[in-house]
Amino acid sequence: MNKIRKGDTVKVLSGDDKGKTGAVQYVYPKKERVIVAGINMMKKAQRRAPGQVKTQTGIIEREGPMHWSKVALVCPNCGKQTRVGFEFTADGVKYRVCNKCGNAIDK
Repeated sequence: MNKIRKGDTVKVLSGDDKGKTGAVQYVYPKKERVIVAGINMMKKAQRRAPGQVKTQTGIIEREGPMHWSKVALVCPNCGKQTRVGFEFTADGVKYRVCNKCGNAIDK
Protein backbone atom coordinates (compact mmCIF):
# COMPACT_ATOMS: atom_id res chain seq x y z
CA MET A 1 0.00 0.00 0.00
CA ASN A 2 1.40 3.38 -1.03
CA LYS A 3 1.59 6.30 1.36
CA ILE A 4 0.77 8.78 -1.42
CA ARG A 5 -2.07 8.05 -3.85
CA LYS A 6 -3.76 9.68 -6.82
CA GLY A 7 -6.03 12.50 -5.69
CA ASP A 8 -4.13 13.28 -2.46
CA THR A 9 -3.14 16.87 -1.69
CA VAL A 10 0.61 17.18 -1.17
CA LYS A 11 3.07 19.94 -0.27
CA VAL A 12 6.46 20.23 -2.00
CA LEU A 13 9.38 20.03 0.47
CA SER A 14 12.34 20.96 -1.77
CA GLY A 15 13.24 22.34 -5.16
CA ASP A 16 12.07 25.36 -7.16
CA ASP A 17 8.43 24.84 -6.17
CA LYS A 18 9.13 24.48 -2.43
CA GLY A 19 6.08 25.31 -0.30
CA LYS A 20 3.49 24.92 -3.08
CA THR A 21 0.60 22.51 -2.76
CA GLY A 22 -1.26 20.55 -5.39
CA ALA A 23 -3.22 17.39 -6.11
CA VAL A 24 -1.45 14.21 -7.22
CA GLN A 25 -2.41 13.31 -10.80
CA TYR A 26 -0.32 10.17 -11.34
CA VAL A 27 1.78 7.85 -9.16
CA TYR A 28 4.54 5.65 -10.59
CA PRO A 29 5.41 3.23 -7.73
CA LYS A 30 8.15 1.33 -9.57
CA LYS A 31 9.98 4.56 -10.41
CA GLU A 32 9.09 6.17 -7.04
CA ARG A 33 7.76 9.27 -8.81
CA VAL A 34 4.61 11.39 -8.67
CA ILE A 35 3.12 14.04 -10.95
CA VAL A 36 1.48 16.92 -9.11
CA ALA A 37 -0.92 19.38 -10.80
CA GLY A 38 0.76 22.74 -11.50
CA ILE A 39 4.10 21.73 -9.96
CA ASN A 40 7.47 21.09 -11.70
CA MET A 41 6.32 22.57 -15.00
CA MET A 42 8.45 21.60 -18.01
CA LYS A 43 8.44 22.77 -21.62
CA LYS A 44 8.32 20.28 -24.46
CA ALA A 45 8.58 20.94 -28.20
CA GLN A 46 5.77 18.97 -29.84
CA ARG A 47 5.56 18.26 -33.58
CA ARG A 48 2.41 17.18 -35.35
CA ALA A 49 2.19 13.40 -35.55
CA PRO A 50 1.40 12.08 -39.02
CA GLY A 51 -2.23 11.09 -39.42
CA GLN A 52 -3.40 12.88 -36.26
CA VAL A 53 -5.37 16.07 -36.75
CA LYS A 54 -6.15 17.07 -33.15
CA THR A 55 -2.59 16.96 -31.79
CA GLN A 56 -1.47 20.11 -29.98
CA THR A 57 1.72 21.44 -31.58
CA GLY A 58 4.36 23.99 -30.65
CA ILE A 59 5.91 24.44 -27.23
CA ILE A 60 3.75 22.71 -24.62
CA GLU A 61 4.05 23.28 -20.89
CA ARG A 62 3.20 20.27 -18.74
CA GLU A 63 3.93 18.79 -15.33
CA GLY A 64 7.05 16.68 -14.95
CA PRO A 65 7.53 13.77 -12.58
CA MET A 66 9.29 14.31 -9.27
CA HIS A 67 10.57 11.92 -6.63
CA TRP A 68 7.95 11.16 -4.00
CA SER A 69 10.39 11.88 -1.17
CA LYS A 70 10.20 15.59 -2.15
CA VAL A 71 6.49 15.80 -1.29
CA ALA A 72 4.59 15.40 1.97
CA LEU A 73 0.93 14.49 2.34
CA VAL A 74 -1.39 17.23 3.62
CA CYS A 75 -3.89 15.75 6.06
CA PRO A 76 -7.50 16.43 4.99
CA ASN A 77 -8.58 16.58 8.66
CA CYS A 78 -6.02 18.88 10.31
CA GLY A 79 -4.64 20.59 7.17
CA LYS A 80 -0.98 20.08 8.15
CA GLN A 81 1.73 18.28 6.24
CA THR A 82 2.32 14.94 7.89
CA ARG A 83 3.88 11.55 7.66
CA VAL A 84 1.60 8.60 7.07
CA GLY A 85 1.08 5.67 9.37
CA PHE A 86 -0.96 2.52 8.91
CA GLU A 87 -3.51 0.79 11.13
CA PHE A 88 -5.88 -2.13 10.75
CA THR A 89 -9.63 -2.33 11.31
CA ALA A 90 -11.17 -5.12 13.39
CA ASP A 91 -11.76 -7.19 10.26
CA GLY A 92 -8.15 -6.79 9.09
CA VAL A 93 -8.42 -4.01 6.48
CA LYS A 94 -5.38 -1.73 6.33
CA TYR A 95 -5.90 2.06 6.18
CA ARG A 96 -3.77 5.22 6.31
CA VAL A 97 -3.55 7.41 9.43
CA CYS A 98 -2.26 10.96 9.97
CA ASN A 99 0.66 10.87 12.40
CA LYS A 100 -0.08 14.40 13.73
CA CYS A 101 -3.79 14.24 14.53
CA GLY A 102 -4.31 10.47 14.55
CA ASN A 103 -7.40 10.54 12.32
CA ALA A 104 -7.92 8.19 9.40
CA ILE A 105 -7.00 9.62 6.00
CA ASP A 106 -9.11 7.07 4.15
CA LYS A 107 -11.28 4.28 5.42
